[in-house]
Amino acid sequence: MSDKLKNRDVTTLTPLQYYVTQQNGTELPFDNEYYNNECEGLYVDIVSGEPLFSSRDKFDSGCGWPSFSQPINMTNILQKQDNSHGMMRTEVRSVKADSHLGHVFDDGPKALGGLRYCINSAALRFIAKDDLKQAGYGEYLALFANDKV
Repeated sequence: MSDKLKNRDVTTLTPLQYYVTQQNGTELPFDNEYYNNECEGLYVDIVSGEPLFSSRDKFDSGCGWPSFSQPINMTNILQKQDNSHGMMRTEVRSVKADSHLGHVFDDGPKALGGLRYCINSAALRFIAKDDLKQAGYGEYLALFANDKV
C-alpha cells in the first residue's frame, strides 16, 4: 500500500467521524453522505484507508445507511457481539484502525447471501472507480472489470 493509506491522525477527523469511529456512535439515517451513493467505487476505512466494501456489493435496504452484502475481504473486518442499548447485535470494526463501522444483520437479500452490513457513512471514504489507481488502490480495479450480472 502507498503512503496515502497510512492511518490518519484521529484529530483530523470531523466531530461526527470521531464520534462514529472512536466512540462507537451512529449517524442519522438518510442524512449521511453515502446511503444513496450509486457511483462505482471502493469504500475504505476513514481512519486507516483499509479497503472494506465495493459498490458492487452495495444495495438499497431502505434503512437509511449504506448497506452491503459482504466485505471485500473478511480479514479486513472484525465482528464482535454488541449488547449495548438493550439489543443483541453484531458490531463490525475495521481490523487495522479498530474503527467502529456499524453492524451486520441476517436480514439481507437471500440472493446476495442473506447478510446486511449496515455501515455508517462517517466511518467511510469513497474512492470512485476512475480514481482508484491514482489514489493507490489500483489493485482493486479488477473488482469492476466485468459488468455486474
